[in-house]
Amino acid sequence: MEKYRIGVVGCAGRMGRLNLANIVNDEACELAGGTEPAGSPNLGADLGELAGLGRLGLTVGADPAELFGKSDAVIDFTLPAATVRHSELAAAKGVALVAGTTGLDAAQQAAVEAAGARTAIVQAANMSLGVNLLAMLVEQAAAALDEDYDIEVLEMHHRQKVDAPSGTALLLGRAAAAGRGVELDRVSQRTRDGFTGARRPGDIGFATLRGGDVAGDHSVIFAGPGERVELTHKATTRDVFARGALKAALWTRGRPPGLYGMRDVLGL
Repeated sequence: MEKYRIGVVGCAGRMGRLNLANIVNDEACELAGGTEPAGSPNLGADLGELAGLGRLGLTVGADPAELFGKSDAVIDFTLPAATVRHSELAAAKGVALVAGTTGLDAAQQAAVEAAGARTAIVQAANMSLGVNLLAMLVEQAAAALDEDYDIEVLEMHHRQKVDAPSGTALLLGRAAAAGRGVELDRVSQRTRDGFTGARRPGDIGFATLRGGDVAGDHSVIFAGPGERVELTHKATTRDVFARGALKAALWTRGRPPGLYGMRDVLGL
């Protein structure tokens, strides 16, 4: 079987560099290339050196359309507006897309979903196996515990993260809401400041912490009368997300168009 050609957009970012290294080190695939936005100081840099692997003879480009034209799948951990453009390129060229970008608004999410009608797109706020198992457990716990158990989602990330709550926190909130049979937007409580009054029954609360170089800590707390159940996942390295992204990219081989999630990839 021919190697699967995988490209990386945003290849000079923290996740981009990890994605490059994992692709190069996996015998099932071939690095098709990588891109950065126009004006990036990394344009023209050797992709292997970016990934800490030594020279590969492939350099960072600025044209995503060219990259999509020579790839079977592309991995995207960038920004919401860029991910929309990349999903449209993927659909136009029949190339699979693995999107780990978070913070998309409703219109941007709708655009990605529209592209998924034309090509295979795996979209996930978090691509680690552990987090996706956690989401399943959260859904089951929320279904088993009634509204006497208040649900709070607590997350902490590094100081450079720009969106809050994290995409993973929202993923876990949606899992809890699904277990309760409610819409998250109807019961979500994102902020508390000042004289807030008593907690509303049935709310799903979110608390956000930022600092240091934390890769990602998430806890879902079910606080009931006389007891608490806490489900927690802690990522000690971002490589768990890159490994999941590569697994998702390889999984897209031969898949029909559709918007998929990591539960599909992992068979959960």
